[in-house]
Amino acid sequence: MSPDAAARRRRRGRWLGAVFGVAIVALLLWAATHVDWDQVGDALRQLPARVLLAAAGLCALSHLIYSGYDLIGKYWAHHTVPTRRVMLITFISYAFNLNLGSLVGAIAMRLRLYAREGLKQPIPTQVLGLSLATNWLGYGVLAGGLLMAGRLAPPPEWPIGAVALRGVGALMWVAVIGYVATCAFAQGRSFSVRGHDVVVPGPRIALMQIVISAANWMAMGAIVWVLLRQGVPYAEVLAVLLAAAVAGAVTHVPAGLGVLEGVFVALLGPSLGHGQVLAALIAYRALYYIGPLLLASGAYFVLEARARR
Repeated sequence: MSPDAAARRRRRGRWLGAVFGVAIVALLLWAATHVDWDQVGDALRQLPARVLLAAAGLCALSHLIYSGYDLIGKYWAHHTVPTRRVMLITFISYAFNLNLGSLVGAIAMRLRLYAREGLKQPIPTQVLGLSLATNWLGYGVLAGGLLMAGRLAPPPEWPIGAVALRGVGALMWVAVIGYVATCAFAQGRSFSVRGHDVVVPGPRIALMQIVISAANWMAMGAIVWVLLRQGVPYAEVLAVLLAAAVAGAVTHVPAGLGVLEGVFVALLGPSLGHGQVLAALIAYRALYYIGPLLLASGAYFVLEARARR
């Protein structure tokens, strides 16, 4: 790609992000004026302990599944960092990624911790790239299938209709199938992306990526579904969560703060009530974002202290 083409692509990306950001801000302003915050507080206090315990268990399961992402990289790269340490590094990076964004968590934190373990480049970067691809492969399979099945019904005011959403879902599946085909027919080949050498993994690795990522996204959807007390079908909750995830990624808002809430209120608020939806999301953030971040912060400082000694 020529420098001019790359610059035009970056400008289009910034414009798309800006337009999406304006849409999300408008959505949040609309939600803020239609929410009874006393009702939100009442709904939060009425969440049964058994529901919170079930959601906490699912949160632990999801973080455990995600901690296995880098084990695929370990299996592929044959590096010598112990399995438990790899899972701990992945957990710490994921917790920081959720709350502070991918540049801090998924990238900087991971590379620093792997460097502390003595891994030399390009192995940490290759493991990182594989994990990032893993996350979005499972996303593409689930989101593509749900969109093609019509599980996400856009509100009338959205500029995109149901038919277009089905087309987006089909494109997601095409991308995933293309990745698997590339792994099957170009295994071991390398190419350069922004100065980094990328080696194509094999088809077995690709299938492992899809399975573990899909399992994690499904666990995340189950957390919100439980906190919503199964008020709507699970597939619908999962579809909304996936839509909110890509909205947060496009707008680059750390932790998707406000974006997650805006999308859920717009899509599920009319059927469940804004108060119940926001109460469930507040509990979700506390259990899935804040709690693991506190644990990850302590684990990170322990690792840093040991490395300095």
